[in-house]
Amino acid sequence: MALLQSPSFCFPLALLLSLLVTSSHCFNPKSLNFSKVQSDGDWSPAGATWYGSANGAGSDGGACGFGNGVDQAPFSSMVSAGGPSLFKSGKGCGACYQVKCTENAACSGDPVTVVITDECPGGPCVAESAHFDLSGTAFGAMASSGKADELRNAGVLQIQYQRVECNYPGMKVTFHIDSGSNPNYFATLIEYEDGDGELGAVNLKQALDSDSWLPMQQSWGAVWKLDGAGQLRAPFSIKLTSLDSGKTLVANNVIPAGWQPGQTYRSVVNYAV
Repeated sequence: MALLQSPSFCFPLALLLSLLVTSSHCFNPKSLNFSKVQSDGDWSPAGATWYGSANGAGSDGGACGFGNGVDQAPFSSMVSAGGPSLFKSGKGCGACYQVKCTENAACSGDPVTVVITDECPGGPCVAESAHFDLSGTAFGAMASSGKADELRNAGVLQIQYQRVECNYPGMKVTFHIDSGSNPNYFATLIEYEDGDGELGAVNLKQALDSDSWLPMQQSWGAVWKLDGAGQLRAPFSIKLTSLDSGKTLVANNVIPAGWQPGQTYRSVVNYAV
């Protein structure tokens, strides 16, 4: 969760998370591209603050469960906690936005792209219709060259934002199995989805059942779980449904027989963008 900070105030907003999921991959930061889903004129107003260290990723994973992967490629610390309208009770995790500022002398006016990886549940984040509590890195990236510290010293800004499609070239949807998973309980972090970036539904199909898709429940953030279905038989296929577009994607047999808690399994599919 985000801690809002400025030169003169700090809003502690986090509840300590008991689960920290760590990504096991490292990618070239230059590999992350974004495709617009709105026209250049579709900018909306929002508030912006920043938290964490000046050149950091805000938090170590935050309320979405991405772990310390947020400061590694492809996120590369260009991340943000979202107020309620952006976090969407966790279903906004992974969504991509462009943000820019023009109202401060240190602003460059050029857009930068951030991914929602955390929640900002109080203070100005709930007082405004949309609020980004950016990492120090992302907040400073909105500044003109050499003026990142000057912009961060402003503490609070009014910015403009627009939704964009996520596009991770060469990346496939990845599943990190929760450490508490067992034959009767299965939970996984889902990351690196192109397109919407956020999920509205996830379903699982067992090896011996070619017809029935079992609905998974959102556990927290970008972690989805299946509980109460009895002993599960791998390999598992997983079907994703994007939150906004409703597009579906199936990762067939992505979780192998003999899967292990804490392991990461990369699919061979991703949404077309």
